Amino acid sequence: MPTPGRLPTLAVVGATGAVGTVMLDILSHRRNVWGEIRLIASARSAGRRLLVRGEEVEVVALSEEAFDGVDVAMFDVPDEVSAIWAPIAVSRGAVAVDNSGAFRMDPDVPLVVPEINPEQTRNRPKGIIANANCTTLAMIVAIAPLHNAYGLKELVLASYQAVSGAGQSGVDALHDQLTKVAGDRMLGSRTGNVRHAIGDELGPFAAPVALNVVPFAGSLKDGGWSSEELKMRNESRKILGLPGLKVSATCVRVPVVTGHSVAVHAVFGSEVDAADARGVLDSAPGVIVVDDPGAGEFPMPIDAVGTDPSWVGRIRRAVDDPRALDFFVTGDNLRKGAALNTAQIAELLATELTHR
Repeated sequence: MPTPGRLPTLAVVGATGAVGTVMLDILSHRRNVWGEIRLIASARSAGRRLLVRGEEVEVVALSEEAFDGVDVAMFDVPDEVSAIWAPIAVSRGAVAVDNSGAFRMDPDVPLVVPEINPEQTRNRPKGIIANANCTTLAMIVAIAPLHNAYGLKELVLASYQAVSGAGQSGVDALHDQLTKVAGDRMLGSRTGNVRHAIGDELGPFAAPVALNVVPFAGSLKDGGWSSEELKMRNESRKILGLPGLKVSATCVRVPVVTGHSVAVHAVFGSEVDAADARGVLDSAPGVIVVDDPGAGEFPMPIDAVGTDPSWVGRIRRAVDDPRALDFFVTGDNLRKGAALNTAQIAELLATELTHR
């Protein structure tokens, strides 16, 4: 805990990674609630100097001692790294805010979206707060206000997930594949042509993603479901506090660099009017409504990338069920889907620590 009059110290673990880079940009442009910002990464990145809040800060190697004096530690690292090091940060006196999947479904770790359940930041028996999956985050900010208004009963979801969700290797794979197929106008007329042009260089994907969509994301789980699909179900239930919520998801990888999108069919406990729902979303925090298809205005990742809100449009009541609503939502998976939500959670902790 910071001493009176001192702003809390923040550690960014994974500062040199893709999400960490976005995080430093976010920290440099948001309200300053931090004293020292300590940058932590693997030993091979130690000694690098990165710009944050207009100043160069030297990266230090990940170690137990690196967390001494830290009040809040944000983890933008793989699951296996967080699983080891987040508890170590807690043991050295920090509250850990974890952006990996290591703790999301732990019943003793709150899964927090500040626009929805900020009070859960105080419910942290293990000293750890989890950040949701990037696809869930894009969608849930729009779902929650509709649930509050109409009482959510069921979700049927189809995701359109950008390659950056698979990390830098996913981005590199798409660019490499596009380079191979660009200029050949005959490619795509038969699936085999694209496969032959790309060869075995699939990167982290099960099939070519250039000139294609891949109806699978994550790893295979029981019953034929993918890990990404189960995340959308389980995390939605936990964030909304609806353990019995019916959720069915199909996760699809698309040739987009940044920006996850979700087509949503939501069934509520009461009748829903599209115009009223549009008004609910218009006033919801973290949401921007773009919904004039007659004028060619609808939410697309090409517009949402680099922005903070979830963009929502194509809002319409289901033809055959007055209790159901269909809409499309998209958001930057590296900002709200990862770095921004983590930063928002950390800011709630900073306020709590400062006012104790």
